[in-house]
Amino acid sequence: MPTPPVRVALTLEQCWHRVPGGTAVAALGMARSLNARDDVDVVGVAAAHHSPAPAAWAPPVEVRHLSLPRPLLYESWHRLRRPGVESATGEVQVIHATTIAMPPRRSPVVMTMHDLAFLHEPAHFTPRGLRFFRRGLELALQEADVIVCPSEATRADCERVGFEPRRLRVIPLGVDAAAATPQQIEDVRRRHNLTKPYVLWTGTIEPRKNLPRLLQAFRSLDTEADLALAGPKGWNEDLEPLIADLEGRVRPLGFVPHPDLGPLYAGAEAFCFPSLLEGFGFPVLEAMAQGTPVVTSKRTSTEEVAGEAGVLVDPLDPSSIAEGLRSVLEDVTLARKLAEAGRARAANYSWSKTAEGLADVYREAAA
Repeated sequence: MPTPPVRVALTLEQCWHRVPGGTAVAALGMARSLNARDDVDVVGVAAAHHSPAPAAWAPPVEVRHLSLPRPLLYESWHRLRRPGVESATGEVQVIHATTIAMPPRRSPVVMTMHDLAFLHEPAHFTPRGLRFFRRGLELALQEADVIVCPSEATRADCERVGFEPRRLRVIPLGVDAAAATPQQIEDVRRRHNLTKPYVLWTGTIEPRKNLPRLLQAFRSLDTEADLALAGPKGWNEDLEPLIADLEGRVRPLGFVPHPDLGPLYAGAEAFCFPSLLEGFGFPVLEAMAQGTPVVTSKRTSTEEVAGEAGVLVDPLDPSSIAEGLRSVLEDVTLARKLAEAGRARAANYSWSKTAEGLADVYREAAA
């Protein structure tokens, strides 16, 4: 007889966050790819909400809702260790916490630990956020059966803070890599009024993304290209004063709908992402999938993702960032080489591979 599927409760609360960010992109990619398998039975779980998640972040699986709204739910999970997700989902064999919000361990728990940035740069986070992350880490150390890391950089960080190697698994995330068409690129450029060549940055506007140094680097470039900044407001970073002296050269686009992102990457002369610390680096992978030359940081997971298909720079040195950008913008041969290498590298990252790795971990945890 065939083995019955492993029933897994997947936390999807980040789809309702004000800034869903990369953790929601990851959770939705995992949910879609797991839902396509016949050896896993996935049910989503989230807090109480009066309305569905925004269309751009709508989960692709059934979601069961607990009785508490998010602030109370997270507090209750981390302090009182209730309610169990099973009160909404029914019996499951594995709970997959897709963020550091740690539900009570009524069943084996798999947690995705995206990064430990809050330990490296606590000043980049709000006091409330720090309390939440630290408590989630404490509970994960005590109770999680398996910690899934999207990169070797995160795995090494997890080992440094006390997770035993036997509990750690590296499972890279995937990318939706459909190539943008010339018409899509033209439409997106018109929609966002990008009439000149442009260098692109994407992300949530917050200190870890290193925008001040990117802007300092851009000031030093003699280029006709604009700098387009695509991403929602986050925390502890005010963009307006940072770009006040760059009027006409910097284009803040705000939140960009997901269907626009592929054409936006594809239309850029280069993609620059000098983040101080990442657990994976979706933007780098998304840009490479569109054949856009990438300039990104050394010494974090983006170096793993880009490999030899990107120009690696010191994110703490604006002159290094500027030189990386200059090399791509002024050397057509290099730009073409990076575009080809980036597409080939991105093709190795698929959500089906991610789901295959997760299914193995679920079977291991359930056993």
